[in-house]
Amino acid sequence: MYKTADGKEIFVLDCHTHFWNGSPENQRNIHGKQFIDCFYAYHTGLSPKEQLWEKARFEKQTVEQVYQDLFIDGPDDMAIIQSTYLRDFYKEGFSSIERSTQLAQVHPGRFIVNGSFDPRDGEKALEYIHYMKETFDIKGVKMYTAEWHGESRGWKLTDPSAYKCFELCDKLGIRNIHVHKGPTIRPLSKDAFAVGDVDDAATDFQNLNWIIEHCGLPRLDDFCWIATQESNVYAGLAVALPFIHSRPRYFGEIISELLFWIGPDKILFGSDYAIWTPRWLVETFWNFQIPQDIAQERGVQLTDQIKEQILGLNAARLYDIDVAAKRAELAQSPIRFAAE
Repeated sequence: MYKTADGKEIFVLDCHTHFWNGSPENQRNIHGKQFIDCFYAYHTGLSPKEQLWEKARFEKQTVEQVYQDLFIDGPDDMAIIQSTYLRDFYKEGFSSIERSTQLAQVHPGRFIVNGSFDPRDGEKALEYIHYMKETFDIKGVKMYTAEWHGESRGWKLTDPSAYKCFELCDKLGIRNIHVHKGPTIRPLSKDAFAVGDVDDAATDFQNLNWIIEHCGLPRLDDFCWIATQESNVYAGLAVALPFIHSRPRYFGEIISELLFWIGPDKILFGSDYAIWTPRWLVETFWNFQIPQDIAQERGVQLTDQIKEQILGLNAARLYDIDVAAKRAELAQSPIRFAAE
């Protein structure tokens, strides 16, 4: 839990984390190396110098390291682990639901583990969705539309095979669809992460919450025009948030655009761990103010109440988390997790 300078305790639900294995031993080919190297370039390019990691630690974390980074050194109360398989690049998958569930079982009550599927698998994708629901009782999935699959270099949310999968998700109560619509990662195609397909999918599946990770960057304008029309489209701040350090005015532009178009109720905090750790992001965000000229031009403000919504309350609503009850549960933990 994050405690402010005046002693207020802020519930933090980190919506975009991973428990990945990008180590050389798990890399299937050169593309696995390219992928994790690109992540590491984001890490070294946007992090404060004192937050930089050695490459080996970055490539693969242990259960103990994740716990330390998020809950002891970090201010997270809970974290959502997103699954991203990339099986064409990694022998055992990059961030699999099975590996992440093992982490969650070691630290009950702290993690929500989301699944993933590839609609290009056809009937096997539908079977796998049933498997994830029955085995792990998932409440959400992560979609990676630029993932390679044999000769295919990507897919769209509006593909007929994808619609069959979303229909099943709706039927099974898997309501939260996290979609990577942000910067590309080498060697994936930037265009395969375009946001246009979000519009139709959100219209056609009103019961599903479409959390657009990385808020469409570098297509923020397109995303905002879609999200302002679709009440079930949300913005994830992962990747956008680290600019608060390296380019704070640019971040001011991003957050003010989101506040202007979609309002404070539909913006979700995500650290994108392990590219970045949450403590410095949360601390810097809490103390951040939108530059006055930007705020005045948009007619927006970033109050403490709005920051509290973004850091945890909005996501708690989507995942049916009773924040007061969760705080009471975590208070009974034998270890104090607060980072002050």
